[in-house]
Amino acid sequence: MEFVKKLQKSIEQHFDHNVLCINNTFYTYNDFAIEISKIRAAISNTIEDSEKLIGLVTNDDLQTYASIIALWLEGKAYVPVNPSSPKERNIQVFGMTETKYVIDSSETTLYDEYTVISSSTLANVEINLVPKEVSGDQLAYILFTSGTTGLPKGVPITFDNVQGLVNAIDAESEFNLVPSDRCLQMFELTFDFSVVTYLFPLLGGACMYTIPKGAIKYFYIFKLIKEQKLTVLTMVPSIINYLRPYFPEVNAPDVRYCSFGGGALHSDIAKEWSNCLPNCKIFNYYGPTEFTVYSGFYPYHKETDQKANNGIIAIGTPQKDTLYLVVDDTNQEVPIGVTGELCLAGPQITPGYWKNEEKNAESFFIREENGITVRYYKTGDLCFKDEDGDYLYVGRADFQVKIRGYRVELAEIEFHAKTKSEKKVNIVALDITNKLGNAELGLAIESEEFDTDYIFDHMKTQMPAYMIPMHVRFIKEFPHSINGKINRKELKTHFNIN
Repeated sequence: MEFVKKLQKSIEQHFDHNVLCINNTFYTYNDFAIEISKIRAAISNTIEDSEKLIGLVTNDDLQTYASIIALWLEGKAYVPVNPSSPKERNIQVFGMTETKYVIDSSETTLYDEYTVISSSTLANVEINLVPKEVSGDQLAYILFTSGTTGLPKGVPITFDNVQGLVNAIDAESEFNLVPSDRCLQMFELTFDFSVVTYLFPLLGGACMYTIPKGAIKYFYIFKLIKEQKLTVLTMVPSIINYLRPYFPEVNAPDVRYCSFGGGALHSDIAKEWSNCLPNCKIFNYYGPTEFTVYSGFYPYHKETDQKANNGIIAIGTPQKDTLYLVVDDTNQEVPIGVTGELCLAGPQITPGYWKNEEKNAESFFIREENGITVRYYKTGDLCFKDEDGDYLYVGRADFQVKIRGYRVELAEIEFHAKTKSEKKVNIVALDITNKLGNAELGLAIESEEFDTDYIFDHMKTQMPAYMIPMHVRFIKEFPHSINGKINRKELKTHFNIN
């Protein structure tokens, strides 16, 4: 694949440049090439060619990033799992992908039942960054997001999908990373946003700055912007809500680009934040995991480009080779100005959910356009197109929410809570906005008060920490709408949180 060859070239050309800063330690592209080659040799010696889906424990270290590139050079896909997620959930992910091999840089691995490549203890080999020939329809990675049945949902992405993303970003004359750039990489590698925050710095020969696990994310970012004079920021909007109290202290003239995604960007805070970055271009990106991270963006400017709907900045226009279509319940296009569900088509669209035909039938549809068959993905996001051709975000069509940038199915939380509950009562998971404007999770239980510790203990073994509700309310009788459905909006009024 072209982008993999570009990665090889970039790494070889920038040997003496820094590639990563992890917990105040810098590593060069030469260090990176050595680790890639060691891991690659271990893959080649350990894993047969036919095995394409390889587990990856996503530690914050040089070896983990090198493992991704090593796998790609070998024509294989990574299946990332977060070391701080419950082992049971990670094993579930490996089971769904029939993964037999795991790359793990941890001092001691939890995954003894698999063949583990311990990437931090490998012997030196000659540097080898020449990629194998790979068919574009082969998988580059599979990410698992929250699913409604209690099972995570697998989203496979091919090399062609990633190439489509690279082509689209390359086509944007506004955005161009260079070797002197210092880029924030704040995302867990199980989160799709991480793909753009490691891939584009590597292609540009730039340096990435990661957030140590366990650090207070927003405070560490504040420190990096100030002390390391970062030039490129890619963030979820919730982070600047936490940074808001520090805005008077933030003056970052070095920042050239700031990209947002993974949640609604509100116009009031966008304006305040842009005052902190006097020389910066701000982009509000939009795109789901199923469409290889980004599908389009809006170039925000506090004076000239601040288009918004209900205080949420526009998501703009589709990028190169991407088609947007706003449809009604029957998948028919709606007129300009009318709200409907946003659907996406183009080279970045996933082949379909992993081994989930029922979900695929719901989420994808075929449409004939000018004699060509076009396959669309239904995002579940409600939008409308305005007279200028910009798309404006209205809200979610279902009960999926974004928590700390991660997409969460409220139904999955309810599923695990109800599974363990000894009392057969109504349990509803809700997203509640705190005073900083960030979403938090609450659990409403239709019952007299009872001890829920055992329910939460169970949920902690089934779901990552960001999916565990922080607030519980016992309500004698849930409010209902006229048609008999639980009134979630009214339920939220029982949660007054700071």
